[in-house]
Amino acid sequence: KMETAFIYSEKFGAFSYGASHPMRPVRLKLTYDLISALGLKDIPGAGFVEARRATDAEILLIHTPEYLKALKEADSGEVPHGEGLGGETFGLGYGDNPVFRGVFEWSSYSAGASIQAAALVGSAAVKTAFNIAGGLHHAMASRASGFCYINDAALAVKYLVDMGKRVAYVDVDAHHGDGVERAFYATDRALTVSLHESGTTLFPGTGFTGDMGEGAGEGFCVNLPLPPGTGDEVYLRAFDAVVPDAIKTFSPDVLVTQLGVDTFSTDPLTHLELTTNAFEEIVKRFRSFGLPWVGLGGGGYDLSNVARAWTLAWAVMNGVVAPEKIPEEFLLRHGDIFASDRLRDNPRKVRNGAAWQDIEKEISFIRGNCIPLIKG
Repeated sequence: KMETAFIYSEKFGAFSYGASHPMRPVRLKLTYDLISALGLKDIPGAGFVEARRATDAEILLIHTPEYLKALKEADSGEVPHGEGLGGETFGLGYGDNPVFRGVFEWSSYSAGASIQAAALVGSAAVKTAFNIAGGLHHAMASRASGFCYINDAALAVKYLVDMGKRVAYVDVDAHHGDGVERAFYATDRALTVSLHESGTTLFPGTGFTGDMGEGAGEGFCVNLPLPPGTGDEVYLRAFDAVVPDAIKTFSPDVLVTQLGVDTFSTDPLTHLELTTNAFEEIVKRFRSFGLPWVGLGGGGYDLSNVARAWTLAWAVMNGVVAPEKIPEEFLLRHGDIFASDRLRDNPRKVRNGAAWQDIEKEISFIRGNCIPLIKG
């Protein structure tokens, strides 16, 4: 019987945001190839599921019809024009969000795979499902943002909420999970937790501790902004001070996690100092909650970090220890990307540029204000 599902399509790596853009879908193919090279495709109880595209009806669970129409128009690679379709209205073709051939197709595959993961876990067909192409958490209902066009993470949460599930969404990307937070800001059916580099130093400039939700959702939105330089030790201590209590208090039916790896010290866009060692521990903590689990990808702009970290995550999801050494044959094909033949970072690389005292106040605020409201 299949217990864990890896949702994947060769299509994932077939699109390009442009040669100079930091978001490179080829990282997904690289991850799949590394998992295969390490023999982690053949774990007993693990299955690989061919990804499908999201339907219009599924996309409309979160996004507006006008935005969907504009995104479809952009699939040709041209910024949409015409009455009500201007790219500037929907954030298409500007800054972080280029219009490229297949932009809608790419986004609908990412979204469809996350909905497949939610459906498999929500129906108890599997205990855990992983979509590495997912976690595109910045897209808003009617606007592309932060490399994200369709908010697959919000769609997965909404799909599960509509099944009658209580859903805890935990986002460990370096960037605040603003699009998912916005979608569930006023409901107590979904708990959103985001640990991220502070909005004072990083896009999208949101996600402060006082942003706690509103109306029925007050307290069900937890934000922990972290200062630049936060390394493994401080991050894990902060995680342990907030996430387990929030999860236990909320008592969800399903856990959805966004596993962005742009938190790493070598990521070119961010300022945190994590290594694979802390990331692997975070994923182990998620598994220890013992909940039906939807895992999604997310940010990560150093290709080696992405492939190594999500390979480690897949091993943890299956309760196995990933091999330490990357096979020589794989490195011969991708040697320009990998600086080492090791899957994990050397612990000596760990740096801590931020101290516990830098976030103590935020932790106390969350424990004193958000968690009591979750308890009700």
